[in-house]
Amino acid sequence: MPRNDGPHDVTMPQLGMAQDAGKIVAWLKAAGDPVAKGDALFEVETDKATMEVEAQADGYLTGITAAEGEDVPVGAVIARISDSAEDDAPAPASQPKAATAPSGKAADAGQDLPEGTSVTMPQLGMAQDTGLLVSWQKALGDAVSADDVLFEVETDKSTMEVPAGHDGYLAATLAEEGDEVPVGAPVAIISKDKPDAPVARSAKATPPETVQPAETPAAMPPERAKERPVAPPPVPTTGDRILASPKARRVAMERGLDLQRLVTEGYAQPFHMSDLDTLAALPVKTPAGAAANAGAASIRLTAEIATDGFAAFAAWAAAVHGLTDADALLSGLAGASLDAPAVVEITRHGHTRRFAVPAGRALSAIIRTEDSPDLILRDLRGTALRSVVMGAEDRPVLTLVPAAAGLGITLECSADQIAAPDAITLLSAFAGRMEQPLRHLL
Repeated sequence: MPRNDGPHDVTMPQLGMAQDAGKIVAWLKAAGDPVAKGDALFEVETDKATMEVEAQADGYLTGITAAEGEDVPVGAVIARISDSAEDDAPAPASQPKAATAPSGKAADAGQDLPEGTSVTMPQLGMAQDTGLLVSWQKALGDAVSADDVLFEVETDKSTMEVPAGHDGYLAATLAEEGDEVPVGAPVAIISKDKPDAPVARSAKATPPETVQPAETPAAMPPERAKERPVAPPPVPTTGDRILASPKARRVAMERGLDLQRLVTEGYAQPFHMSDLDTLAALPVKTPAGAAANAGAASIRLTAEIATDGFAAFAAWAAAVHGLTDADALLSGLAGASLDAPAVVEITRHGHTRRFAVPAGRALSAIIRTEDSPDLILRDLRGTALRSVVMGAEDRPVLTLVPAAAGLGITLECSADQIAAPDAITLLSAFAGRMEQPLRHLL
């Protein structure tokens, strides 16, 4: 394993503007375990969300000072990532940072910013240094209360709604939809009184200084905006990310809608719930290579197993063999159910990844790939769906849904893709592997 440059402190991240502490839900690594940068170390819970926190360096997890169930102040050191597993000394105590908005004064050559309390870009994970502002949920001049959702922010791991944190009026927005904003940088100003001249800027035009604190405003009933502000011009995506609200992502996944189709058709981002109706109304295009299947009979098989054994299997694979990528393991179980090397596409929570599963079925040999998939696996566990009827696509599709006691699995394909006896064998083999992965692994 690559070595890190000396012990690296593991701290409690700030997951929201108003957060000053987080509860350790579970440690996903044990003291002395090897970890790689990007591995999930622990789960943390605030009043707004539960998230996995990742390692920022390679090494060994040592010096754990916070137990599961313990509330830890933001910024407090709770463990270390060291060069050696033998470094079991407790992590040094540190002064946690205050999770409050900074104060000061900001202006530019053309217009002073209104006085008020700044809302800053929160830290959603330990390795995060910027956040992508997906959308504003309030318009300039709107009245807001502390718990109102002010904007949505996306990192490379999650999309979250950020509350205003203060009562008052949205007097200034200091970043535009699509802007990358450094953690801790001001994003908005909440003023005590309704502003006469609200200010809107991009993050590039906002100076690094902060704004004057206002006296604590009295609580007031929020005035809901009568109209949603006019959508801005299309915003380019960052890398291959699609800008969409968390609810739109979740509902699109539950309805089997592909947001990439809106991007391909040229619709403006970010996408919201109203855009899903547009997406659903788009004409269905026959995928490349699917024309030959147009007249083929459709096959739909379902299975239900009493126990979903995958979580325990993934924990075992991580602890014993250091295989920490759950998607790779899941693709391995699916690919092993095919009697040949295969590329398996995993779709979960609106994100898609592809893995090449070798003929020998060795889980350690599974690698990421961009090749076309032989099999698609949609993981809808954790949603409200209990069954799916989507019809045959250009590839066989396995879909996982929660069942009353265990797991439901659906296979949909055309007879041209898999003969009926082979489809039965595929679903039976995969169901057995999901129920007892270790027994059916090979």
